[in-house]
Amino acid sequence: MKRFALIVIALFVVSCGSNPPTQPSQPAAPTFTSTLLPSNEVPPVQGTESTGQGTVTVTLNVTRDGNQNITAATATFVVNLTGFPANTPINLAHIHPGAVGVNGSPVVNLALASGEVVLANGSGSFTKSNINVPVDIANGLLNNPAGYYFNVHSALNSGGVARGQLTRTQ
Repeated sequence: MKRFALIVIALFVVSCGSNPPTQPSQPAAPTFTSTLLPSNEVPPVQGTESTGQGTVTVTLNVTRDGNQNITAATATFVVNLTGFPANTPINLAHIHPGAVGVNGSPVVNLALASGEVVLANGSGSFTKSNINVPVDIANGLLNNPAGYYFNVHSALNSGGVARGQLTRTQ
């Protein structure tokens, strides 16, 4: 009986002194922002749409394997635009690779539908969620966000009406 009591006491002491296991906290989703300006386009926008500006916030949602390698990614984009002429249509929006002053081909397309975004009074906002981001681009954004830019295109400025390099904020 004495032996049983000692075992019970020993188990009690060991269990009281240990901390419960904890799961590592999930890191916040990587977030990128940019200020969008017509003067950042290559070449810079001239004319009536040159007075506009905007911002974009990109939240990257990644899936990782057991080794923490990204296996899939999607993003949510929140775009705010202001100072454009009334009824400016925004018909394209993309992420491109490229440093400041360098144009690149689109690698993430927000797939705006014709007429989906019209800045009725020269200002407006739109959100696009669950946009597919190729794994290599997700890795590139995480490793070198300044090597990518986001821009929006209008009917008048089909090559881009406002652009900005991405910066990681979280």
